[in-house]
Amino acid sequence: MAAASCRPSHGSFCLLLLLVLVAAAADVGAAGSSSHVQLSEESLLPAEGSSCPAPQEQQHGAVTGTRMPVVHQHGPCSPLAGKRGKAPSHTEILAADQRRVEYIHRRVSETTGRVRPKRAAAPVHLQPGAPSKAATPASASSYAKSANLPASSGRALGTGNYVVTIGLGTPSERFTVVFDTGSDTTWVQCQPCVAYCYRQKEPLFSPAKSSTYANISCSSSYCDDLYTSGCDGGHCLYAVQYGDGSLTVGFYAQDTLKLAYDVVKEFRFGCGEKNRGLFGRSAGLMGLGRGKTSLTVQAYAKYGGVFAYCLPATPSGTTGFLDFGPGAPAANARLTPMLTDNGPTFYYVGVTGIKVGGHPLPIPESVFSAAGALVDSGTVITRLPPSAYEPLSSAFAKGMDALGYKKAPAFSILDTCYDLTGYQGSIALPAVSLVFKGGACLDVDASGILYVADVSQACLAFAANEDDADAAIIGNTQQKTYGVLYDLGRKVVGFAPGAC
Repeated sequence: MAAASCRPSHGSFCLLLLLVLVAAAADVGAAGSSSHVQLSEESLLPAEGSSCPAPQEQQHGAVTGTRMPVVHQHGPCSPLAGKRGKAPSHTEILAADQRRVEYIHRRVSETTGRVRPKRAAAPVHLQPGAPSKAATPASASSYAKSANLPASSGRALGTGNYVVTIGLGTPSERFTVVFDTGSDTTWVQCQPCVAYCYRQKEPLFSPAKSSTYANISCSSSYCDDLYTSGCDGGHCLYAVQYGDGSLTVGFYAQDTLKLAYDVVKEFRFGCGEKNRGLFGRSAGLMGLGRGKTSLTVQAYAKYGGVFAYCLPATPSGTTGFLDFGPGAPAANARLTPMLTDNGPTFYYVGVTGIKVGGHPLPIPESVFSAAGALVDSGTVITRLPPSAYEPLSSAFAKGMDALGYKKAPAFSILDTCYDLTGYQGSIALPAVSLVFKGGACLDVDASGILYVADVSQACLAFAANEDDADAAIIGNTQQKTYGVLYDLGRKVVGFAPGAC
């Protein structure tokens, strides 16, 4: 049901129209009302044992490039699927998510001046094996206008992140990596693995087999771009440590990167020879943040700082995508300003309010502006200031009570849970919307409202930060089915409904 837009000069008409709409809403009830959304039974309990449909690659022309299918990591089309692959439990997923959130909050504090920054400038301790060869990089050439990659949900990464398959080196080798808007430096595990490497699905990247591989010199300005760097034999070293204790250390290098059918030459990345952590069976990580080492910034001349992705609603039966370039934005994207002055790396936005059941919650806008907010592809559960989460939880609980759902015990960081045992077909839920500066609104898809640990424990997929001063984080559960657009040139973030 469309909302009425009233102007002062049409007061009587609008009053009558609003009364009619309210009466109609009462008659319609939960089913079909704009105040509710319908969650399919498939979204509640995704089907298991599904077969993988034939791969679909569609050429959309020079503007939008080639779109490749996206599948859930543990679905039938997962590039990392295998008998040895075991997904972590929901408890482990949410515990790792909490560690990531704490790390993001620390980084936000350090980079926004709230506390004294702690930049590690000491050399990284790495005992390299045989020096990686330093082949002369190939010269740059003309580029295609855009590229698209497959992305698939990767719960085995410990934080419910998503993965894409890229090509690296000459000849190109395929690697499945996490893509992360909350990180800058891209890296893959490399031979020789002089210290230790976690077990990955694909073979390790071998610099010796690539004719276009080259180490970055310690004297290069590119080495200065790293957050943490060191030097060994004149070659630049990098190190990245993540919030959950995961780490990667190795040579900072450059080589040819392949994105679908597109090529980025002289792409700088970490060639990791000392890697440990919760990366599942992926080969590494693609950094899509706003820092100098990120793919977004490195390929700015090629793609204009534009990329977009869509995360599928369920592990099976749906597809998503990752696009680069000017063809990525959808025509129906709802745009909000990207607040680039708030700090580096992260994609900051301005949240102005929350709606439940179509009604704005009584949350002062100052609650959000004081804490700040960012959109992150790697955080699973959206985090809110306590002063915003409590009204959301209360309003959602009232809506669920009115629909007759039975409450269930809290689960991990989630405290608003319900027992949906016995429900069949579609399930009505109170609609939840996030409102942003500029009027952009993310009407959360039904698949992104609940985090279903079990059919008897389906919880509101939002959680409270420890303090109102901690930044709000829009997690990937709430981003499902939306085309999420990032445009550094225009300084906007967008949300296009129904993109996948």
